[in-house]
Amino acid sequence: MRTHRRTRFLATALTALTAVGVLAGCSRAETSAAPAANQGAAGEVRLGFFPNVTHAPALIGVKQGFFAKELGSTKLTTQTFNAGPEEVNALLGNSLDVAFIGSGPAINAFAKSAGTIQLVSGSVSGGAQLVVKPDITGVDQLAGKNLTTPQLANTQDVALKKFLAGRKLTDQVKITTMDNPKTLDAFKKGEVDGGWLPEPWSSRLVLDAGAKVLVDEKSLWPQGRFPTTVVIVRSQFLQQHPDTVRALLQGQLAAIDWAKANPAEAKTVVNGELKELAGSSLGPAVLDRAFSGIELAPDPIAAEFPQLARDSVTAGVAKSAVALKGFADFGPLNDVLKARGRPAVTAPDLTK
Repeated sequence: MRTHRRTRFLATALTALTAVGVLAGCSRAETSAAPAANQGAAGEVRLGFFPNVTHAPALIGVKQGFFAKELGSTKLTTQTFNAGPEEVNALLGNSLDVAFIGSGPAINAFAKSAGTIQLVSGSVSGGAQLVVKPDITGVDQLAGKNLTTPQLANTQDVALKKFLAGRKLTDQVKITTMDNPKTLDAFKKGEVDGGWLPEPWSSRLVLDAGAKVLVDEKSLWPQGRFPTTVVIVRSQFLQQHPDTVRALLQGQLAAIDWAKANPAEAKTVVNGELKELAGSSLGPAVLDRAFSGIELAPDPIAAEFPQLARDSVTAGVAKSAVALKGFADFGPLNDVLKARGRPAVTAPDLTK
């Protein structure tokens, strides 16, 4: 069974949960509790993701029934979010079990939860760009401009702030956080000069609003690969229901394999989900451009996470880099990969 709970209906509850005392209480409670024993398949699993092209495996997994098939009798309940920080609040508030999320908020969730949120898989690489007005032809021309990111401390927010810090532009550029659809409208009205955005929003600004690409984030990473979307889970849920987590990862891998074998149909499915969840679909050119910039794969690109943790400090989002030992548990993912004859994921710096 599938249930859509729009983020706006959760706003009041999530705001309350962000209070320091509540979050600290949740973290202390989970940290002090004895390790949970395997209780078999869960009766229900609550899954979060975004209505973005960069969350295509989740959109396809839900719509095409790949998750439901693997979960069997376990009920699947879904929630959608605009950006990672609010999804982290849902995890910390125990109203979500598993989340497709950006790499930056995934690290933040691990830190905020005192280690009781864990990385279990990759999902999507690439698909983020700094797009600006066409008269901005160089990075030095960003001084005095107003750029947007989807949310404070989300993956693109950290990427932009780190980029600006490295070019000594931190105090010269205004950064405004706003929902992606509002960025498109604000750009069209001339209220903002551009934004560091995930797909399909960078493509929408380019093709629907006349923006140009100033920086493709791929150019900033080795081999052009960086973890845009990953899968994280509450550790207690993983300990109590490892079979359910494994089933979700099996569903994700099935969705990825299907999308690669059926690219045209995959785009159609994702576009339909964007219309249902976000209220609008994409034109063919935008859809093609958005998909051309991403790679669907369960590889978490684990080697880049220490750098991502340092980037949060450079960006001013965190005071110190998070110690990532114990951040990842790739046991369920490696079980799934082994069953399909694929190489295991190893990350000694991230696992216990």
